[in-house]
Amino acid sequence: MAPVAPGAGTPTGTVTFVATDGVTTVTLTGTLSGGTTSVTTSGLVTAGAYVVTGTYSGDADFTGSTGVDTQTVGQALTTTALISAPDPSVVGQTVTFTATVAPVSPGAGTPTGVVTFVITGGPTLVGVLSGGTATVSTNVLGVGTFPVTATYSGDLNFTGSSGTDTQTVAQASTTTAVSSLPDPSVIGQPVTFTATVAPVSPGAGVPTGTVTFVIDGGGGGTLTGTVAGGVATVTTSTLDAGLHNVTATYNGDTNFSTSSGTDTQTVNQASTLTTVSSFPDPSVSGGTVTIFAFVVAQPPGSGVPTGTVTFTVTDGVTTVTLTGTVDGTGVAAVSTPLTTGNYTITGVYSGDTNFTGSSDTDTQTVI
Repeated sequence: MAPVAPGAGTPTGTVTFVATDGVTTVTLTGTLSGGTTSVTTSGLVTAGAYVVTGTYSGDADFTGSTGVDTQTVGQALTTTALISAPDPSVVGQTVTFTATVAPVSPGAGTPTGVVTFVITGGPTLVGVLSGGTATVSTNVLGVGTFPVTATYSGDLNFTGSSGTDTQTVAQASTTTAVSSLPDPSVIGQPVTFTATVAPVSPGAGVPTGTVTFVIDGGGGGTLTGTVAGGVATVTTSTLDAGLHNVTATYNGDTNFSTSSGTDTQTVNQASTLTTVSSFPDPSVSGGTVTIFAFVVAQPPGSGVPTGTVTFTVTDGVTTVTLTGTVDGTGVAAVSTPLTTGNYTITGVYSGDTNFTGSSDTDTQTVI
């Protein structure tokens, strides 16, 4: 602050500084010392051109005066730091990506706006800054390593910046539960084995691929079912009577690991129906009579019984006992000559490992 000639001396008092960009206004006061004063502020918080007016208020010896200057405030630089959690994760687990945007010194303040997260091989997500931090989450990443870039787009006061990170996603563990229906069953009845494959938390999603069913015991073997909606089924009607151990092994896929489960299946003997008939009927004395036994499985059982049928032929006085072997069609046949009389014929099927016994009667007239 200087006097205008012919005046002389050193002004005292205060100077009021007003800086404004039309939106933000900062007012400061400085006290003259040796004709000079200075003030400092960090209040110019928006980028732009500020008009600064300095007004000297005068003192007893000097009149007031005013001076004008401009101050340009530019955008502050920023840095963007990116992290993810949990890392590593498993398939189906929710992963949260966090971007922290901070000004670079001597800049200060809190950036606003949005951050765009680009997950290579995955989705692109957008988060809004709050307190300098933006977060997004996803649970759709498959197995692999995913580069991630978070780009802050800047605002009026802060420049954009970006940061990178990687996210590793591993296979999710699974459990396999196996069941069978009906249980128990009978020989020849179709039995359906069902394996339900589910991810283990925090994994999520629907496993795909195949399940291998290994069924021990007679008539068992190895069967393969395709997983659909997390479930695989196979059906067999070849199991022998007895207790069968079943192991179902899920073979895994790209996103889910293998697992297995066990169960037991009980197969009981199937019931049978035996029908006896003779031919010719009536017959003549001394002629040969052929006696048949037809042995069939009763539903829900199926198959062809094996073994023998014992035939007892009697007229109350004379009794003849004969044994026939059941053939591949379920028929046992014997032949015998008979004398005149009325005979009762009883056929008793003795059963086998897979089929229960049964019996029937018929009559034969010999003239």
